[in-house]
Amino acid sequence: MTTLNTRTWNGLTIPAAGTYAIDAAHTRVGFVIRHMVVSKVRGSFKDVAGEIVVAEDPLASSVNAVIQAASIDTGVADRDTHLRTGDFLEAEKYPELSFRSTSLKAVSGEDFTLVGELTIKDVTKTVELALEFGGVNKNPWGQEIIGFTATTEIDREDFNVTWNQQLETGGVLLGKTLKIEIEGEATRQA
Repeated sequence: MTTLNTRTWNGLTIPAAGTYAIDAAHTRVGFVIRHMVVSKVRGSFKDVAGEIVVAEDPLASSVNAVIQAASIDTGVADRDTHLRTGDFLEAEKYPELSFRSTSLKAVSGEDFTLVGELTIKDVTKTVELALEFGGVNKNPWGQEIIGFTATTEIDREDFNVTWNQQLETGGVLLGKTLKIEIEGEATRQA
C-alpha cells in the first residue's frame, strides 16, 4: 500500500507543505457566457501552466497561473479566431492571462475562498474564487497529486473585453457576465 505525504488540518486531510505544478493535461480552465439572450456558449483554454505552493500554514498557501490567450477553444474555429482579435483578447498584443493569489480563507470542510489578482489584456482586478479542495492521491506513476475545483464570475467589460452587437429583436449578442470554471490537478515537485 502506498502512503501519502499528508497531514490533518481542521478535520481535512491535506498534503504536507510543498510545491505542485499544475498538470495541463488534467486541468480545464473553462468559461460560460450568455449568447443571444437565450442560450449559453462554453469554451476553454488549452494551454495553462502554474504553481501551487502548499505552505506549513495552509492558509498561507499560494497559486500562480498563466494561460496562453491564443489557446482559447470554443469548438468553432472562426469564433476562436475572432476571440483572439482586438475585439476580444488581443492575443497577439496580450499573449497571457494570469492569476496570482493574495489570500486563502477557510469556509467549511473542503471549501475555501481564494482571492487574487486576475490580469486579462492590460487590466488587473481582484477576484474571489469559490475553491473546493478535491483531495490528495498518487497517480499510477507514484507521483503525489492534488485536485481542485474553482469558480467565479467576472464582468468581462471590467477587463476591456467590450465588443458586442445589438440584436434586432432586443438585447445584445453576448452577456457581460463571464462564468469561469476550473477543474484541475497538480503534481508534487518538491
